[in-house]
Amino acid sequence: MQFLVFSCLLVVAAALPQDPRDREATITLDERSDNGDGNFRYHFQTSNGIDTQKTGTPGSEGQSNMEGVFIFQLPEGGIAEVRYIANEYGYQPESDLLPTPHPLPEHVHELLRIAEEQRAAGITFDRRRK
Repeated sequence: MQFLVFSCLLVVAAALPQDPRDREATITLDERSDNGDGNFRYHFQTSNGIDTQKTGTPGSEGQSNMEGVFIFQLPEGGIAEVRYIANEYGYQPESDLLPTPHPLPEHVHELLRIAEEQRAAGITFDRRRK
């Protein structure tokens, strides 16, 4: 019987998270302010290394403009940081972790230049099929 109880305790101990980041996180910092007029600010931190901050202001088109950052620990080590702006032009994140598109081939730049010249000259094309 003692062996069975000891075995059960050993299994439970082995199942517990060994890495502190795997344990349930608790909030270590919670700062918020909201003026009720569309201006707000918050800052949260957790015990597992997550840190997020956001500031908001009313936008010219009725939207909320936001600027912020979120930081977290990567599983393989190191820290991830993403800064962003969200406004009438959409969500614009910046981070070394985000993939970037391949550069456009040179002929595409030439085609874009030609199209811009045509627009400036008032040239349009009928897009309807007959």
